[in-house]
This record gives sequence, structure tokens and C-alpha cells, in this order.
Amino acid sequence: MAEPLRPFDPDADADYQAWRRRKLADPPQPAFIEIEDPEAPDPSQRERLARDCARYNFALFRFTPPPADPQPALKGLGAHFGLSHIDANLCAKDSGLTEITVKDTGTDNHYIPYTNRPIGWHTDGYYNDMAHQIHGMMLYCHQPAHEGGVNQLMDHHIAYIRLRDQNPGWIRALMAPDAFTIPPNIEGGVEIRPATVGPVFSVSPDGTRLHMRYSARQRNVIWKDDPLTREAAAALLELLNGDDPFILQLKLAAGEGVLSNNVLHTRSGFTDAPDPALKRVMFRARYHDPVTR
Repeated sequence: MAEPLRPFDPDADADYQAWRRRKLADPPQPAFIEIEDPEAPDPSQRERLARDCARYNFALFRFTPPPADPQPALKGLGAHFGLSHIDANLCAKDSGLTEITVKDTGTDNHYIPYTNRPIGWHTDGYYNDMAHQIHGMMLYCHQPAHEGGVNQLMDHHIAYIRLRDQNPGWIRALMAPDAFTIPPNIEGGVEIRPATVGPVFSVSPDGTRLHMRYSARQRNVIWKDDPLTREAAAALLELLNGDDPFILQLKLAAGEGVLSNNVLHTRSGFTDAPDPALKRVMFRARYHDPVTR
């Protein structure tokens, strides 16, 4: 039996080049896959979603018709792709699915997802400790914004390729176990989450999956005070703020969503409709599992 490729090993250049050619031959052009029954999608729908996730690290879906309560539909769909260990957070309901809309979260901090402000490039759960990283994620539009609220997506595999092609040393720096730190979260003078230290890029024990934790925010990220790490961080930010053809821009309509292996993403600022009943409402589910077939 042939040995598996090791494309994420900085010293395995032949494996990397073979994998790289396949990834760059296929720019992201996924179509929305229509799903009539989220809890029991037919085999062709499941196969198309799995194929796009394997190809791009994300897939686009559309519920037809959109359910009145999307939460059981989203959990049912996720279960078909190995997504079962959901990550709860400060602002999630008991279901673990988070309703993202403009609201007062009842916390000391003004968390940007619950405002109408833009959100820069990040992966979800970048502040989680390394034992509870977010590998799978769904984002679903229940009601779009009146204006704005556009997302950008970029497969983190592509970010890895762009940086490694420029300087393999940057990859080694970003794989260091202390590449960047997220300061502790303080609520009411109490530390509710300690500082989190970890790499940007990490690889699964079997060498088959690349994971990324990242935030472009400058105020709440402490980069390792090392010239190579700072060079790599600057190069990554420049890449994400550029016009790479592998960056996909989309505004989700009601009933549409993204199933992903927690790819890099953004959100533009938005304006809600004057009618409160028409305000933007998204649902997000974050999992400790990756998307599987």
C-alpha cells in the first residue's frame, strides 16, 4: 500500500507539490445545493456537499423551503457529516446554536458579531484552548440584512499554499506552539477564559488535515516576538486584504448557508431594515468535529 501524502510537512516538498497542483487547479465555484429535507437529504445531495467540502473545505446549501425554525434542520444536516460535538459559547442558547443578530449580549464586552460592524478575517473559535478547537462550522441566513452583511470565504489550504510558496520558513514559524496568544477574557473582573497560546497552522496526528486558528484583529492578538513570525503575520494579512482569485464573496439569502471546515471568513458592515421584524438574523453552529462524509 502506498504511503499517504504528507503535504503539510514543511520537509516533504514532493508531496506538497503534488497536493498543491490539485488544489490550485480548482478555483472555488460551488453552486448552492438545494435540500428539501435537511434531516434526511437524499444521497446525491449528501454526495455533492461532501465533494465540495473535500474540494474547497466548504460547501453552499439552500433549504427549500426555508424552515420556520432552522435549528433542528441545521443540527440534522450536520449530523449527516459527522458534526455532533457542538461548541457552546457565552452567547449561545442551550442548543449550542448561536443566533447572531444585533442585540445586547448582557456581557461587559461588546462582541462584534452581535453588532452591525464589519468583522475582519478570522476562523471561528480562535480563542479556544487547543483541546477544544473548532474544526467544523455552519453559518445559516434566516433573514438577510437590508443592506450589506456580505461574507468573504477563503479556504485556509490556499492561505497555507500562498505563504509556503513565498517562504517555507513562514510556515514553520506559524506552526510553532507559541505563534500567537489571545489574552484572557475578563467579565465583571473575573477571568472567564484564560489566555490561549497556540499555533496558526496545525496538522492532525495522521497528517491528513490542516487546521488554522487566526484573527486579523490587532488589539486582541499577541504575536510571538520573533522576526520570522512577524514577517509571516504581515504576509498573511496582506494576502487576505488582497484580491486573490480564491477569495469567494457572497451575500447569503434567507434559507442559504455554508457548511465548512472552519475556513477563513469575514463579514462586511450592514444596515438593518427599519422594521425590527426584518432585522438580520443568522445562525451559527460550531463543532469540534471536522466535516466527514
